[in-house]
Amino acid sequence: MPRRPARAPVRQVPNAVSAAARAVASGDVVALADLDVRAAAALIEDYGARLEVIPAGGAIPGTYWGAPEAGLVGDCVYARLDTPAHSLLHELGHYVCMDGTRRAALAADAFGDDDEECAVCYLQLILADALAGFGRARCLADMDTWGYSFREGSAAAWLAGDGRAAREWLLARALIDAHDRPTYALRR
Repeated sequence: MPRRPARAPVRQVPNAVSAAARAVASGDVVALADLDVRAAAALIEDYGARLEVIPAGGAIPGTYWGAPEAGLVGDCVYARLDTPAHSLLHELGHYVCMDGTRRAALAADAFGDDDEECAVCYLQLILADALAGFGRARCLADMDTWGYSFREGSAAAWLAGDGRAAREWLLARALIDAHDRPTYALRR
C-alpha cells in the first residue's frame, strides 16, 4: 500500500493565547511547575542542551508562539514554571530532530519541514513518558486541549494514523529504537 504523505499538525494559536493561559492556570494542561524541574532539566541535558527557567511573568526568549510557550535558542530551551510540559518537550524535540548546522543557528524558528514537524510531535510523546507525572496519554490530551489540529481529528488518532510515518522518520535517523525508546543520539 502506498504511504500517505505525513501532514504536519497545525497549532491554532493567534486567538488562543488567552485561552491557553487559562488552560495552564486552571490546571487543564500539565505545566513545568507540576513536574520535577530537575528531572526535566536532566532530560534536556541528555541531548546536550540546557533548560533555563525564566522568572514568573518574564519574557521567554526564542518562543515561536509567545508566552507561556517554551522558547529555543541555540542549545537552550527556555521556559517558565507556567510553560506547558508539552511545549517544553516539543521544543526539545525540534532541537533533537535538526542537524548540527541548523542547531548552531537556531533562534525561535526551527525551519523544519512537515515530516520533521510530525517527528517532533511523535518524539515529544515518547519523551513525555520520561517525566513522572506526565506521560504519553496526558501529553496527547494536553495537545488536544492546547489546540493542536490534526487531519485525523485528535492527537491520539494522529498517533495511530499519520504518526506511523513520523515514527519511521525517527527510526531512520536512530533517534528512537524499535521499541519507541529514545536513543539520546543527536544527528550530526
